[in-house]
Amino acid sequence: MGFVKTPAELAAFYENPARLFPGAKMMGAIFQTRPEIVARLLPPPLEPAEMPGGLVFIAEYPQTSLGPGYRESALFLNCRYKGENGTYCLAMPIDSEEVRCTNGRDIFGFPKKLAKIHLERNENVVHGWVERHGVRFFELKVELMSELPALAPTGPNFLFKALPRVDLKPGFDGPVLLCKQTTEVALKKAEIGMPTITFKDSPRDPWSEIEVTETLAGFYLVSDNTMRPGEVIAKIDGDAYLPYYFKCLDFPVGK
Repeated sequence: MGFVKTPAELAAFYENPARLFPGAKMMGAIFQTRPEIVARLLPPPLEPAEMPGGLVFIAEYPQTSLGPGYRESALFLNCRYKGENGTYCLAMPIDSEEVRCTNGRDIFGFPKKLAKIHLERNENVVHGWVERHGVRFFELKVELMSELPALAPTGPNFLFKALPRVDLKPGFDGPVLLCKQTTEVALKKAEIGMPTITFKDSPRDPWSEIEVTETLAGFYLVSDNTMRPGEVIAKIDGDAYLPYYFKCLDFPVGK
């Protein structure tokens, strides 16, 4: 396989646009926070949803349609765009080969960073954590109590794609794109329980900016997930988006 792809190689890459994650295992928690925190962290034109809160998860994907499996975590805030409820991804650490990081970030706009991620279940207790640069900044424990017949819909993911300027000046080359993407979750088994969410200060991963005022529910799922293709829904003001862009990388602050 060379630098320039052949028509056959391109056809094979694009023939199955949906990404498949069979047998996914995921623990997570739904939480509430203060409205002013959500308002500060949502980039325009996204608006706060009726409930000021969000969702965290830690997942293990045993296999995928693009190759070997990996582990992933994420932090989402509830939001709304033109009356449609959905979620905004603040962070998405992954424990995998580097190509999974660039695929999710460059194609869809998910703010992925490489990390160490742990997920284990011991009888009715599920425990996981995420660590980068020696800091375990997110830890989640769920004590499972009962089965859950179905999941509440969360709506689409609202994502942003932008290309920083080549002349190193503030802003972007070309428009900033607001995108929408949906992942379908076909449940095999779902359990609900009491979660404990722990965020620890980290200069590179400031999840502790989210003050959890109430944990609403914890869960553990086994499912077949289908990541559907996204779509561009708007071009937005690059100057307004610039302060929010750097969640995608470790912000350089010089010496």
